[in-house]
Amino acid sequence: MIVEFSISPIGVGESLSRYVAEVIDLVDRSGLPYLLTPMGTIVEGEWDEVMALIKRCHQRMLELAPRVATRIYIDDRPGKAGLLEYKTRSVEEKLGRAIRRTRVEAGS
Repeated sequence: MIVEFSISPIGVGESLSRYVAEVIDLVDRSGLPYLLTPMGTIVEGEWDEVMALIKRCHQRMLELAPRVATRIYIDDRPGKAGLLEYKTRSVEEKLGRAIRRTRVEAGS
């Protein structure tokens, strides 16, 4: 399954990158495939391991902020793996071409 989640600290000011970095460190160390986007993080894995990771991330954020809002969106397809790449390739196949993927370069 793939899960998109975002964790928002509330009451900590406008800039959130320091808080996002704390959560992404946990995600990266989990070993699960993931994709960081400007609006959230997408993780692929089995139910228990993904939910345990999101719980750890939420709890870490609670250590840093007085209030936390967590949004979770689940796409569960039993027996399907590699969905992070598969979904993009499937769209490209239907288009008959590769899609442009925006990348922000350092210093941009």
